[in-house]
Amino acid sequence: MLKAWKKPLSVLMAATMLSGVLAACSSDTASGPDPKSTNSNEFYSAPFENGKYTEPVTISTVFPITSSLKFKNGENIENNVHTKWAHDTLGIDIKYLWTVSDQNNAYQTKLRLMLTSGQKMPDIISFRGDSTLISDLIESGQFTDAGELFDKYASDVYKKAMAEDPNVWKPYVRDGKRMAIPILENAYNNDPVMYIREDWLKKLNLKAPTTLAELETVMDAFVNQDPDGNGKKDTTALSVGFKNYLNTWMSDSSWIFGMFGAMPGQWNKAADGTLAYGSIQPEMKPALAKMKEWMDKGYIDKEAGLYDEPKAAEAFTAGKSGIIVGPYWMTGWPIPDLQKNVPDAEYKAYPLPAGPDGKMGRHGTRISTGAVLINKDMEHKDAFFVYQNYLFDHWANPDSTTFVNGFAKGYDYDIAPDGTVYKELQSDKIPGGWIDAIRYTLTFDGAIIPNLMMNTLAELAGGKEPTTQYEKNLADRIPEQIKAAKIVIDQKDIVMPQMFTGVPTKTQVSRGDMLSKLEKEVLNKIIYGQSPVDEFDTFVEQYMSSGGKQITEEVNEWYNTVK
Repeated sequence: MLKAWKKPLSVLMAATMLSGVLAACSSDTASGPDPKSTNSNEFYSAPFENGKYTEPVTISTVFPITSSLKFKNGENIENNVHTKWAHDTLGIDIKYLWTVSDQNNAYQTKLRLMLTSGQKMPDIISFRGDSTLISDLIESGQFTDAGELFDKYASDVYKKAMAEDPNVWKPYVRDGKRMAIPILENAYNNDPVMYIREDWLKKLNLKAPTTLAELETVMDAFVNQDPDGNGKKDTTALSVGFKNYLNTWMSDSSWIFGMFGAMPGQWNKAADGTLAYGSIQPEMKPALAKMKEWMDKGYIDKEAGLYDEPKAAEAFTAGKSGIIVGPYWMTGWPIPDLQKNVPDAEYKAYPLPAGPDGKMGRHGTRISTGAVLINKDMEHKDAFFVYQNYLFDHWANPDSTTFVNGFAKGYDYDIAPDGTVYKELQSDKIPGGWIDAIRYTLTFDGAIIPNLMMNTLAELAGGKEPTTQYEKNLADRIPEQIKAAKIVIDQKDIVMPQMFTGVPTKTQVSRGDMLSKLEKEVLNKIIYGQSPVDEFDTFVEQYMSSGGKQITEEVNEWYNTVK
């Protein structure tokens, strides 16, 4: 499968970045191809005037119905406020060949069945996750060079958003062609910060830690000095859960390894410029020893290796743990449960501390985890860009006239007679409840400019007065969330990004599950003291001899074609 990447991306990436540099700043109107200066009947595939097709054109697709997707007013995914908007505003009719509940990977299963049975694919397929399936769809030969279409039809705002990190194209390049359009996500969205019980710090006359030594002083006090005041030794210092991974999305422990220059569970750039698997690097060893020490001292719950992420968070929200590390949005869930369980509790977000040599490290957030594929036989290929351009030009950074309060009145917002705007937090004020209608869109989230949200939150936390509509909308967030976002941005230089974004290599497919099981088993035993720390060296040798060496070669073969 690796042979599919034949041409380096240096020229392609340079061209993509240049297009972003040259892109004009967004205005309050759509900034895509201008029908006033372009012969619509030549540039577009159907008559096009004033931002819409004069006779509706059709986009066919398929769609996963996730458990979080809700409807009202008798609507469904085929017929709702979104499909009506696309028809009325853009002259686009969206036709769903099929929809399916996304439980138990049903969406992936049905797509693969279409692929293996040779069925005709829809005009577009939007997909998140499972890079192997996306690759197989690309290699089926049914989809077109999406990058060429993007260059021709995408608006300046859309191009500028994509150019924020041209690496997002890498997983979908075949023979120098960009065969799918990345679906952009919010940058830094899952990057971790440290939340600490502020009332415990005050009670014990402690300051928030900035170094490993200071952190251990705080943790020792949280375990041994009765911070909850109940006269019992029943508190832990740090909520972590590594049932699934050491490097995870909440109740995270990867930052512990980051203090020693390691980042497990992902491919990192080594000093020699190659990619190296984080879990087998020598910097892991002192970090594992430190976690074992913390386990022995009771700083970490003895059951941490059995806890998934939400389960590990329960000790913090129950008032029995003093520190938890996770994304800025934890201030919305699940941390508010802390105040419900312990009404007088206080918490505050802090930067991650530095290790013994001043090192800090955290995992990053990929700004694309999915893509849109465009059928080579689609009659109106430009229609997808007319649709997506509008969302990038108006939804991603809304102006004062379009999508001011949300996607649709009566769905994700409502307005009282006195002008009061009700949103998600006032769901009971919206007839039929709050519905996140933007989730109906073809790319699941409308349109996202990756760095805009977190940078804006950081500016607001720094005292900037909100002036744009986007800033005003974000300023409504709870203060703790805005402050946490600023900490994320302030520490953005310590991110250790996942560098391998290709499809699983041949040996990863055949040996990956076995190696993952071996890794989890050995590292957990070291943390629990069931194996000596020196067992790590034996593990590395076994890992490399059991397929790790071949995987490293394959990953770097891919990297050499795209770096």
